[in-house]
This record gives sequence, structure tokens and C-alpha cells, in this order.
Amino acid sequence: MTIVEATFAASDPSDHMDADKEVLTRQLEEINLIKYSVLPDELLAFVLDADKWTSLLEEYPCSVPTGKWPEELSNARFQVKVDSARLWFEVNVPREYPHGIHEGKNIPVISVKCEDVNREEQEKWQKIVEERWREVIDSEAQYPLHVLICLHLLPELHDAHDSGILSEASDDPRHPTGDNNPASGSTAPSTYHVLFTSHHLISPQKRRSLQQWSSLLSLAGFAKLGYPGVIYAEGPRENLQEFVSNVKSMQWLALRLRFIEPLLAEDTPVKPEEKRWVEFEKVGEVVQEMKRLGREKYVLETGIGSVGAGASMSK
Repeated sequence: MTIVEATFAASDPSDHMDADKEVLTRQLEEINLIKYSVLPDELLAFVLDADKWTSLLEEYPCSVPTGKWPEELSNARFQVKVDSARLWFEVNVPREYPHGIHEGKNIPVISVKCEDVNREEQEKWQKIVEERWREVIDSEAQYPLHVLICLHLLPELHDAHDSGILSEASDDPRHPTGDNNPASGSTAPSTYHVLFTSHHLISPQKRRSLQQWSSLLSLAGFAKLGYPGVIYAEGPRENLQEFVSNVKSMQWLALRLRFIEPLLAEDTPVKPEEKRWVEFEKVGEVVQEMKRLGREKYVLETGIGSVGAGASMSK
């Protein structure tokens, strides 16, 4: 017996079907409202039964099925994100939502997800979610999930992202950034560098794209082909952020952004006339290139080319 069946077991079967249809209609209505409230640089994406939920939403309001909740349809579970922010929210909506929400029942679970964000920051955002939920519930809003996400969480996430706290270019504690950073010395604060690793880099299309982007965005760097794949580039911060977005938009196996940060004082930027994009086939060549630039520490710190990096990293 499902939760919905248990809830309405004492009711007439037709009442059960009406209640099921009512909650699904209500959820589609609210999620549709969220969908049309997100900004161009925000994203709503389903995690479970993505095709089915997306189809229901695209065809709403004509998509509401007759009778009870379709057995093959999971609970609504989706993510909301701000483009380039390293922290986002995953929403798991109970099947009976919004019935009983103001009595503390059927509250959607909102989890804070992150990429390379420390636990303290993640826990801080989880507390923000809990505080904003209490405020929304107390206000008895007609569409509480919409109010929470679109009027509270996403705007606050934008503020944090715009301030650099949660952006992909935000600081690693080892390499503080900013115009007032004394460690930046004579290095222009707008000069950044980035390091990616992936399971492999073989695709001719990806290789061509990397070459084209490096040229169009005035970047210097290299790609290590084969297993593992390594991508390193440097250039103006805004150009490099566009490069990162382009790389992430392609399909990868185990792509990992190791860092994106400003060059330190001791890291002399490549001169404009010396900018180039090259390809290597061996990890040893990557280490040699980084030594030439005086930056081998950046690859050695991540285990690339180190003694204990494993066979796949030492080919």
C-alpha cells in the first residue's frame, strides 16, 4: 500500500482519485510557476523521471492526467541552480504536498548541493534554507515552494555568487584573490589560470574546440591527450570563465575542475607574443611544460606526474 493509498484508505475510491489528481495538478501549477520565474542564467532540471516531468510541464495545463497519480511517475524531484555558482539546491517534493504543509506535514526536503565548497559554507546555506522555510510557512503563502525558491533562495545565491563567494572563480584558501590582495604583487589581478582533468581526452571535435576557444579568447595553454585528459589555460578572467563554461558544456567522463584562480606574484603571465596552444601525449610533457612556466607545483599538488599518482597518471 502506497503512502497516498494509506492516507485515503478510509475514503470513497472516487475521493481518492480526486485527491490524487488535485495534488498533481497543484504541484504542476506551482512548478510551472517556478519554471517561468527563473531568470536566463538560472536553471530548473528534474532529477527523477526527467523526461516524464518535463513533458508534463511542457504540456501543462493539458497534461494533467485523469484519475489517480500515474504509478510510473515518481515524486517531483528537481534542482535549481545559478549559472557558474558552485552551490545549488535539490528539491524533493512529497506526493501529498501541499496538503497539511501549514500543520508541518508533507514539507518538501531541500538539500544544499555543492562543488568544491567547504562543509562550513554548505552547512550555513542549509541553515538559511531552514530559516527561510519557517518564514514562508508562517506567511501562509499560496505557493510556498515558489516563494522560497524564487523570492528567497535564488536571489541570495545570486548575491553570494556576484560577490565571488560561490563563483567558479572564487578563491582557494591557498590563493587569496582580489584587488586588495597583497599577494597579487605585480601580477595583474585579471590574469587567471585554470586546470581540468578528465578520464580521457581523445575526441577530435573536442581538440578542435579547445584550439578554437583558446585563439578566440586570447588564452595560452595546452591539452594532454589520451588517458588521463588534462587541460590547462591562462588569460583574462572573463575570457577564462567563458572557456570554463564552454569546456563544461561538452560531454565528459569524470571531468574535474581542479582550480580556477588568479596567478600569484611569482607566476609571470605569458607574454602576448608568446601565447600558444599545444597538445601533449604524456604526463611527463605536462610536468615539463609547467616547469618551463615555473608552475609545476600546480600539477604536482593535484597528483599529476607525482610518484604516487598511479600508473594512469604516469604514462
